[in-house]
This record gives sequence, C-alpha cells and structure tokens, in this order.
Amino acid sequence: MGQVTVRVGGYSHPVSCEDGQEGHLVTLAAEVDKRVNSIKAMGGQFGEARLLLLAALLLADEVHDLKVAIAQQRSGQPMPQLAQDPKLAERLARIAERIEGIAQNLDRS
Repeated sequence: MGQVTVRVGGYSHPVSCEDGQEGHLVTLAAEVDKRVNSIKAMGGQFGEARLLLLAALLLADEVHDLKVAIAQQRSGQPMPQLAQDPKLAERLARIAERIEGIAQNLDRS
C-alpha cells in the first residue's frame, strides 16, 4: 500500500493509495487545492472543513456539467465550445452566487 502526503489549503494530509498511484493522487490533490485557493481568493474566513466542502461542491458541479455534456454528445447533440459560449460569464456568476450562499449558510450554523 502506497502512502503520500498531499497539501491542500495549506494543510498536510497523509493519504494511503494503491502502489503506483501516488503521482495520480498528488495530481488530484492539486486540483482540490486549486479550488480551495479560488475560494480563498473570493475573500472571507473559512475553516478547513468549510473550504474543503466548498471545493468539493465546485468539483461536483464540474463533474455534473461533464456528465451532461457527455450525454448530449452521445445523443447526437453538438457540444458547446465554452470559449465561444456567450452565456459562460452568466453561468459562472450564478455558480459564484451559489457558493457565496452556501458559505453564508455555513457561517450561520
């Protein structure tokens, strides 16, 4: 069993994995860390658990969008080019609003 220590949000986390998967795990942790850093850049003070929750929600949203895009492609619908999608800024603003709403609700808890 392999083991690697990853850093996410400034915290170190030892994680076990299958032998040979250490590099993959480090890459995955870097993706989570990227989301955590983007949340930190929005401002506000969040504990580690909240940062990880919000990062997980961002990643889950991305996975959902990819599943929808794959389903559309399989059904023969053309996949939109995100760079050419005029509604991309609107969508990103809605996602940011959802994240802020979740963060506010967590602060009230």
